[in-house]
Amino acid sequence: MAEGAPQSIIIKKVKKGGHAAHHGGAWKIAYADFVTAMMAFFLLLWLLNAVPQESLEGISNYFAPVSVSESTSGSGGVLGGKVMSEEEAGISESSSSVTMDLPPPSAGSGGDDQASAEDIAEDAAREAMEALEQQQFDEAQQKIIQAIEADETLSQLKDSLKMDDTPEGLRIQLLDQDGLPMFQSGGATMLAHTRKVMALVAKVIKNMPQQISISGHTDSVPFSDDHGYSNWELSSDRANSARRELMDDGVPYERVSQVIGKASTEPLMEDNPTHPSNRRLSIVLLRGSAGPLDAEEEILPGLSDIKQKQLEDTLNSIE
Repeated sequence: MAEGAPQSIIIKKVKKGGHAAHHGGAWKIAYADFVTAMMAFFLLLWLLNAVPQESLEGISNYFAPVSVSESTSGSGGVLGGKVMSEEEAGISESSSSVTMDLPPPSAGSGGDDQASAEDIAEDAAREAMEALEQQQFDEAQQKIIQAIEADETLSQLKDSLKMDDTPEGLRIQLLDQDGLPMFQSGGATMLAHTRKVMALVAKVIKNMPQQISISGHTDSVPFSDDHGYSNWELSSDRANSARRELMDDGVPYERVSQVIGKASTEPLMEDNPTHPSNRRLSIVLLRGSAGPLDAEEEILPGLSDIKQKQLEDTLNSIE
């Protein structure tokens, strides 16, 4: 190289951190967006579950379309299926509108789910109590019939005892037969065979939980004395006589909810109001009157089963 020639200067640039560019902060932004979206999603789920059903229906109705047009002509553009009338140069309708009722949203009932579960549990408990009560009625009716048939002295009274299952409850009736009355004529004193039947009935029902209604009935033959004592007083006195007999045979005092005399207002033989069977006593174990479970039964869940077993043992002891 000649001594006077200019020297070339070479500058070498070295880029550092080229590999780290692939691991910059861009991924953090994407991750933050993902976390934000997930938070919004779970917040939406929580709101759907917390908002009551009525509010969801209101929101749904607010955004629901009012109607949907089913066009039979036109392209659905500016006129939307409407054509110009040649005579009046107006717009005539050529489409039909169909109103749609959207079903209410089913998501997010809020507190309704718990209330619904409680209602279901309450209904199940009520059905179980009704089934148990019906079983008690059926067993009591069967035991009374078996006890009467097994006793020769009471076998003649089989037709005097009538039992049926009514909406009011299990009804046990003691009827007069022709030549075989339950009471002294015109009085409220029970005859010996009537007291024996009452003792048998009391033995079956005294340990049952239902309340008891007692009513006295007479036939339509007028009855009155010099003091105005009529069939009303007679039927009431006979009902009270039955109450006292049940109490003497061990039925608790608080089990009797009402004692009433009905005279001849509810004849058993409607087509023959003077028939002897219209003179009767009616003892009803009131359906659904056993009441809720005691507190001790809630603390000891098996206590109700023990009491049911005791009731069954009592009924079996009659045999």
